[in-house]
Amino acid sequence: MGVEIKEMMITADEDEVRVAIVEDAKLAEIYVERIDAYSIVGNIYLGKVKNVLPGMEAAFVDIGLKKSGFLYVDEILLPEVESEESVPLKIQNILKAGQDVLVQITRDPMGTKGARVTTFISLAGKYLVLMPYGNAVGASKRLPEKEKIRLREIGKKIKPRNMGLIIRTAAEDAELNELEKDLNYLKQLWKSIKAKSKRNNHSKLIHSEEKLSLKMVRDVFSPDFHHLIVDCPIRYKKIMSYLKKNNPELRMKVQLYKDRIPLFDKFDINAQIEASLKRKVWLRSGGSISIDPTEALTAVDVNTGKYIGKTSLEETILKTNLEAVEEIVRQIRLRDIGGIIVIDFIDMMDPRHRKQVFKVLNETLIQDRTKSKVVEISKLGLAEMTRKNVSEGIKDILYETCSCCSGTGQVLSKKTIFINLKRELYTYCISNSEKAFLLKLHPEAAEFMIGEKQISLRKFRRRVGKMVFIVKDSSIALGEFGIIAKGSKISVKRIFTNLSKSIN
Repeated sequence: MGVEIKEMMITADEDEVRVAIVEDAKLAEIYVERIDAYSIVGNIYLGKVKNVLPGMEAAFVDIGLKKSGFLYVDEILLPEVESEESVPLKIQNILKAGQDVLVQITRDPMGTKGARVTTFISLAGKYLVLMPYGNAVGASKRLPEKEKIRLREIGKKIKPRNMGLIIRTAAEDAELNELEKDLNYLKQLWKSIKAKSKRNNHSKLIHSEEKLSLKMVRDVFSPDFHHLIVDCPIRYKKIMSYLKKNNPELRMKVQLYKDRIPLFDKFDINAQIEASLKRKVWLRSGGSISIDPTEALTAVDVNTGKYIGKTSLEETILKTNLEAVEEIVRQIRLRDIGGIIVIDFIDMMDPRHRKQVFKVLNETLIQDRTKSKVVEISKLGLAEMTRKNVSEGIKDILYETCSCCSGTGQVLSKKTIFINLKRELYTYCISNSEKAFLLKLHPEAAEFMIGEKQISLRKFRRRVGKMVFIVKDSSIALGEFGIIAKGSKISVKRIFTNLSKSIN
């Protein structure tokens, strides 16, 4: 089930940066970073131990955020701590309240939970991951076996004393000098981090991970991609500058998108994002899958739906389950579902069919960069799997808990509604030949569009290259807009001025 054409698309505006990975024209992964609330996974802080909880074998660490970081005993590795392998370490013997500790974020704060942190510091480069407190040399499981052996040998030669290395998938076919260059950068970075940690007081950010667009280029973009399209000139320059230093051969695959039609509209990405938020997903044959997240796990149910098959019931069930596997893996990646996932396949009486579906599920999961583990399908047709949970999924970012139903359902957050409205207004303005528009919006939406001292409105005008005036109208729905007038700049401005005087 190989992918023929793989693309990366990056779109950015003053509110969000969005990165899409598209496989054979289908959206496979989507990442959203709000300008005012970006991911902190990978950031390194000098924290102070707040509480030690022997009963949970964990500690809370103050890292300067709203909620303290959560540190498990298994995530503690400090140079000054030694113990015999046969004697498990007790957290109360390792950490004390008030103690300074250098930690790295492994999972963003989610809901009521603070960030998950570790003392196993890791610094990622293009080809290598440096583990300052490690000592082994590992290699990505995605590397071919022969290449894995070759790169491990190089890794052993260049590994710094009392440090560990992990060789990344991107290192395939890389030469010694390329790996050494990457390693020298990481060693200098670690030296800088250590120096900062000694100079600073506790609860301080010591090192910040790359923002979303550059992080995706560093970690994901590779020769496997057909091309990378980015619609922001500033980010385009940064990406090209980064690739010039690290992967110059990939620069020819990067394109600056200049079309007036928004990038994600042009390639139908927005519609696919909207579809990914729905509970039910239809399969090609007429079957369907339903995805229901709960506090403890995510349940996925497979149904034959409209599909009635042609030969026998068992063959109909098998075909539906096999077709569902591909879509389930796609949806797991797309929604970035983590934790425990239980898939309720349609009951298969034949054990060979269960083995076949299980085999295809594992083969399809190879496409997923996030680590997962699947338990064999039971006689009841249940497959249990776990998938690493690192950051909020697309639904967690775009939705908020509904105040009307006390958390039993969700609606789009006001901010998401306003951002979507702004995009609709942008498309409307650039698709019309008029030079000026007078629009009416809900008062809250108008405040968002105008911004403090009209900064947001001025930016919007520059983007569309046209004059836009806005008036508040409480009769307009939160996510909709009305057209009062459109035409030349002089005529529309006159109407806006007269209207403003009559309101005042």
